[in-house]
Amino acid sequence: MTANIHHGRIGPNSIIRVAEALEAAHGTAAVTELLNRAELSRYLDAMPTEMVLEGEAIALQQALRAQLGIPAARAVARDAGLRTGDYLLANRIPRSAQRLLKILPARMAARVLLKAIRGNAWTFVGTGIFDAEPKFPPMIFITNSLICRGETADEPLCDYYVGTFERLFRQLVHKKAVVTEIACHAKGDHRCVFEVHW
Repeated sequence: MTANIHHGRIGPNSIIRVAEALEAAHGTAAVTELLNRAELSRYLDAMPTEMVLEGEAIALQQALRAQLGIPAARAVARDAGLRTGDYLLANRIPRSAQRLLKILPARMAARVLLKAIRGNAWTFVGTGIFDAEPKFPPMIFITNSLICRGETADEPLCDYYVGTFERLFRQLVHKKAVVTEIACHAKGDHRCVFEVHW
């Protein structure tokens, strides 16, 4: 298991891609409302370029659900995750590594990808804890997920992670990969669990 030792800071994609997805679905005014509601109005002039406090991402997700309601917020969060996956593929995962993963058998590629995700988990789980099981179907576990932290719901809420993981698995492991959150702390589960099928 990987625990964060970086004092609750995560990558700025958690803010930037949510704003992009919200603007695409609901317009610029909705982004202004969201950032004001989350007390992040300082990002109205310029999005963050460095690591952000995880509390900002938590506040943003809570504000998104309050503003749109859970179903629409989940759709925006999932799109933000897909956009984050696209950013990682374009800017963070070396092309040589991507080429290698694409030619490996899917189960082996999944194992390699999960190892790489584990090594960078501190950049997206904050003070949460990341773990993964590469057997088939691969499973991803996040304890104390910042996406649903402090929330109670009848449905899973970590769609941002679902979108990110699914984009990476579809591009690098198997084009028909589907990621499903089968347990969520918001529903009372011990941890959030994501299952990957293809």
